[in-house]
Amino acid sequence: MNYNYQFADWFKNALDYNQIFSTQRRNIEAASAATQAMVEGAQAVSRRGAEVIRSNVEDMLKASKDIMTGGSPEASISKQSEVARSIFENSLANLREITEMATKSGFEAFDVLNRRAAETLEEVSKACGSYSAASVKKKATA
Repeated sequence: MNYNYQFADWFKNALDYNQIFSTQRRNIEAASAATQAMVEGAQAVSRRGAEVIRSNVEDMLKASKDIMTGGSPEASISKQSEVARSIFENSLANLREITEMATKSGFEAFDVLNRRAAETLEEVSKACGSYSAASVKKKATA
């Protein structure tokens, strides 16, 4: 048995580096797309957070003005409790909205990476299948 030919076959059946580079390029593109989705989501959350803060400050200033110009202390206390309840409810609604925005952004990024991971596994399994099929075919003809 001649072992030189079998050793030489290792190098003939070498991996297709173009396919490996192509797979890695697509992986990097998917990571870039996921990062972009997260950045856009973070920007949207930041913008919305700034809007909520501005709105809350405006509401507080308006409420303070109304309370100060109110008549009796009883009416003032009633307005204060109304304002506090309103601000609390609005804050909860805004917090829920911002949380949903952040969650959606995270899921979008995860979906991009998950899809690419599935595609990579499929590409690798095809490459391994074609690699093993080519080596089996060569051994059968030898």
